[in-house]
Amino acid sequence: MGRRQDNTNEIFENAPVSRAVLINIIPSVVSMIMVLVYNLADTFFIGQTKDPLMMAAVSLATPAFLFFMAVGMLFGIGGTSLISRMLGQGRDDDAKHTCSFCFWTGAVVGIIGMVVILTAIDPVCRLVGATPATMKYVKQYLQIVAIGVPFLVVGNAFSNILRAEGRANKAMMGMILGNVANIILDPIMILGFGWNVAGAAVATVIGQVLSAGFYIAHYIMGHSSLSIRLRDYRAGGQIAAGVLAIGIPASLNSILMSTSNILVNKLMTAHGDMAVAGLGVAMKVNMVAVMLLIGVGTGIQPLLGYNFGAGNRRRFMGVLRFSLILAAALSLVMSVLCYLGAGPMVNAFLDNSNVYGYGMEFARTLIISGPVLGVLFVMINTIQAMGAAVPSLILSVSRQGLLYIPVLFLFNGIFDTASALVLAQPVTDYLSTALSIVLFILAYRRYFSREGGGA
Repeated sequence: MGRRQDNTNEIFENAPVSRAVLINIIPSVVSMIMVLVYNLADTFFIGQTKDPLMMAAVSLATPAFLFFMAVGMLFGIGGTSLISRMLGQGRDDDAKHTCSFCFWTGAVVGIIGMVVILTAIDPVCRLVGATPATMKYVKQYLQIVAIGVPFLVVGNAFSNILRAEGRANKAMMGMILGNVANIILDPIMILGFGWNVAGAAVATVIGQVLSAGFYIAHYIMGHSSLSIRLRDYRAGGQIAAGVLAIGIPASLNSILMSTSNILVNKLMTAHGDMAVAGLGVAMKVNMVAVMLLIGVGTGIQPLLGYNFGAGNRRRFMGVLRFSLILAAALSLVMSVLCYLGAGPMVNAFLDNSNVYGYGMEFARTLIISGPVLGVLFVMINTIQAMGAAVPSLILSVSRQGLLYIPVLFLFNGIFDTASALVLAQPVTDYLSTALSIVLFILAYRRYFSREGGGA
């Protein structure tokens, strides 16, 4: 345990800023790329069925999936923020208790979620916007995916928490294991077995079980300075409050993203199922840029949190400056690549000319926000790393809620076109980026004025 902690200290405290940032973000970016490849593979092989209704159904079911990823993020981001600050302050036992709290509470919430979906499947399908034409496929997908919800929550939480103790490579390996299994199983189950949407769902669940199992084995075999043992479980001593203070705002962003996806899908159904399918594919194309830039943001959070907890203002700002420059450069590169490559990428998923037209137009509209996304995700994770609960909450409810939903309905009311519905997201992203910079300045002045950083 001592040697592992020394390694964390070396990376977080003493390594050159550029090296420390790259050591943390490269595994995180690779993990996000694997998530992206898995998502693209899912869409690609469903597309090979030549049934746009199946494509639309998977798009409609995605928000329910995102909701439980958000629950995992609650414990993952909240736990990572608190644990990294605790380690920076030398509070190793409290970090252990926090880790156990995140595991057991997350697992129980996941089991409850599974039961809710399985016992109320029809209302859930209607809630996400299933139409009579897509209901059968949405129901098939969600009934199977529900079984994997507890594993999804645990896996999503601990792919973040391992980074809090400098185990970014292990976090990456767990995600790669699950996603590679999913990618391999997709063509076998969707096309080979002819299970179609159900095959995609089964492959997804198996991947989630493998990822969660990998992380659980990591702790059971004593490879960590943290713990998931039940006897180490604590909720008091500001552990639950500390996790939830940052975890709820972080998960709210994903929950609101899920909610906004439901809203835009429901509004898009007025323009036909082909428009819904085109939007689903466009979102996948846009994820090429988004997931890579999210990886940069999540990768630096433990590093920032550790140095915030240690009160090392100079190193904290050095990490932030380097990360912002790197994120801005990557944002520009990915925006150009996704704009120019939108046609071939959309065409890889679809051969229906009507859906292709929508997908191409929507993909190029969504990437308008690409140039600022890197800065936005770095700012979001920096605010979370400081444990700045109120600024984090404001930013989270604004990007996909207080800002996005009014813009979405405003554009729908004024223009009443499918294109306007898609444009609402880039407009909101620029507004959110400006807000994030203001909130960071306010949070930095307030929270870093405390002795020792403040956790």
